[in-house]
Amino acid sequence: MTDRTGIFAGDDPLALARDWLAEASKEEINDPNAMALGTVDGDGMPNARVVLLKAIEDGAFVFYTNYNSAKGQELDHSGKAAFVMHWKSLRRQVRARGIITREDGVKADEYYASRPLRSRQGAWASRQSQPLESREALKQALENVISEHGDNPSRPEFWGGYRLTPLEIEFWADGEARLHNRFQWRRENVDASWTITRLNP
Repeated sequence: MTDRTGIFAGDDPLALARDWLAEASKEEINDPNAMALGTVDGDGMPNARVVLLKAIEDGAFVFYTNYNSAKGQELDHSGKAAFVMHWKSLRRQVRARGIITREDGVKADEYYASRPLRSRQGAWASRQSQPLESREALKQALENVISEHGDNPSRPEFWGGYRLTPLEIEFWADGEARLHNRFQWRRENVDASWTITRLNP
């Protein structure tokens, strides 16, 4: 498209998202990789929460969580999800919707091993999204983990990554008089070519 220039230029939407995130990393005070992740449960009831995007690969957005959590169960059940990343400092946002697959192999092991020790131990201790009797019960669970797994815990089988392979990505930037710029990239399936459309603000 002739008017898709400047910050919107490029032939690969994931590379463009990577560039925007790199810019945000220089400007945002906290968690420039934070994204609001949307899922639905088995009854079709929507859910949303903020998670941290950990990688933008050539074909997918990658994040990590407890597979037994509410989000993990919803992701596994539907196999689809959406997210939005909003950077107030840049006055931009990226939205995406797509297909979900698990990342529970070597890459998940490597990422888990790169986390701070307390985060690794906490992944073992927390039964994420389940009822908790008290804060003290959680602290005791952590102590039990430290006692059982020591200072080098392996990745729990119930914890790992998810890959969102997008079928739709939208790039939004603030414009004067609320005449924002929006470009939507869409494809019918993961092997199809992208179609790019400018949207009304």
